[in-house]
Amino acid sequence: MHRFLSLGLAIVAATMLTGADWLQFRSADTTGIAQGPTPPVSWSEDENVAWKAELPGRGLSGAIVIGDRVVVTASSGFEQDRLHVLCFSDKTGEKLWERQFWATGRTQTHKKMCVATPTPASDGEHIFAFFSSNDLVCLDLEGDLMWYRALGRDYPNASNSLGMASSPILVDETLIVQVESDDDAFATGINVKSGIARWKIDRPNKANWTSPALLKGGANDGGSLVLLQSSKGVSAILPRTGKQLWSYDEGASTIPSSVVRGNTVFVPSHGITALRPVPGGESAPELLWQQSSLAPSTASPFVYDGHLFTVNRTGVVACADLKTGERLWQLRLKGPFTSSPVAAGGHLFFFNEKGLGQVVKPGAKSGAIAGEGDLGETILATPAIANGAVYVRSDGHLWKIAK
Repeated sequence: MHRFLSLGLAIVAATMLTGADWLQFRSADTTGIAQGPTPPVSWSEDENVAWKAELPGRGLSGAIVIGDRVVVTASSGFEQDRLHVLCFSDKTGEKLWERQFWATGRTQTHKKMCVATPTPASDGEHIFAFFSSNDLVCLDLEGDLMWYRALGRDYPNASNSLGMASSPILVDETLIVQVESDDDAFATGINVKSGIARWKIDRPNKANWTSPALLKGGANDGGSLVLLQSSKGVSAILPRTGKQLWSYDEGASTIPSSVVRGNTVFVPSHGITALRPVPGGESAPELLWQQSSLAPSTASPFVYDGHLFTVNRTGVVACADLKTGERLWQLRLKGPFTSSPVAAGGHLFFFNEKGLGQVVKPGAKSGAIAGEGDLGETILATPAIANGAVYVRSDGHLWKIAK
């Protein structure tokens, strides 16, 4: 019996390690790459849509997938001060539960944004929903409230009239939250069990909408580092303590976020800057190359199948060599794009602001559009991919695209 129990636990652990779930912005490891079956490359309202669920309010936040549950946030009301966390059945799209809260911080945003802009995160047992009002909610998978942090009350000057967009990431039982504005700016590491801050560090006083990235194995002990991007550059910190190990100080974008592949960090700086941290050290990282022609617009850069991809403001996808930054090919898509691309099964998935999904099959010398599907509603959120399905939301609906 013990042998079968051990086997069962091993299977569960192996499933978790494959990254089948999509637990935070751009997947559990912040790469935006999904494991498992390939989702459909074309769809319509009547084809390859498993279900469509109605949402009660606006949202630029992406969905996350936790086992057989899909979780998304929304905000509603004239002042966008009603905060929603919703959980749906992955199989049927039935709403399992909904929790609502009043915003305690500033709810004013740019008309293109809303209070439900940051994507939630999960450790597989809890849901951490963060909002532009700097309200941070922890729920269990049944929707029961574990704790609540009103960071807007604690730090009232850490806000701006355009709204906040940084999505938190989870690592080493610590939730990393960036709250950066022109007036007050900080990052904090929250103990996921108690909601109490393990640490808080000052950040550059400038509005910033980027999200943290994860550098696995970057710490001296082989643990992960969290990369915080700002107008001044990138800081690599220890998730448990907030201690900075190294930094890149030549400036960076405040909208598209950095992406990591292996031991290389690709930063939206001077176009794209490729950095290689020094193993086991705390000195400045090695600058591998800079390529101004690869500058991304709003969508974050993306690494897949040995290549780097960026999308500019005219909707042109550029494919570049990871080692040199040399542009290999480009492909014009129908833009514009606010959401970032994601990948699975040898395909890249792009959703433009008009709701048109375009699936690209990349190659070494060229890329081709493998399929597309029009959902007919404004889509600004980065999609999630899990178990052969794409999950994407508009202000009004959440779709599961699957065969």
